[in-house]
Amino acid sequence: MKTNPRILLASLVVGLSLGGAALGQTTLTTTTSAGTISEFSPDTIVIRSETSPEPLRYSYSKTTTYVDEAGAPVSMELVKSGLPVTVQYVREGDRLVANRVIVRRVTTTSAPVAPVAPAAVLEKKTTTTTTTTK
Repeated sequence: MKTNPRILLASLVVGLSLGGAALGQTTLTTTTSAGTISEFSPDTIVIRSETSPEPLRYSYSKTTTYVDEAGAPVSMELVKSGLPVTVQYVREGDRLVANRVIVRRVTTTSAPVAPVAPAAVLEKKTTTTTTTTK
């Protein structure tokens, strides 16, 4: 039986193309949580929430965006301890990496009130995005 090298080559190319598409597929899950900034350092942001016993520690990078509730950019210099925020992040191994920080409006009242611990809400939303690369 004689084999045709062109058919073998074409089969190999098709097989690698199909296998490569499956291997190039990645799934990215973005989670959202809300709370109050308790610490903000050059590489970490720590969020405290009443619904979580431990503060959540996020890494961030130059690609992390900081916006207000309307989506308008916020200067990173304005982000500080005590601000209510919502953090959109992905899990990379054991690390939580913030890709977007939404600074929420601080509400104040003009009448004096008794001191109350700031209310924080933990809200988790999960979005799964599947990207196929060639």
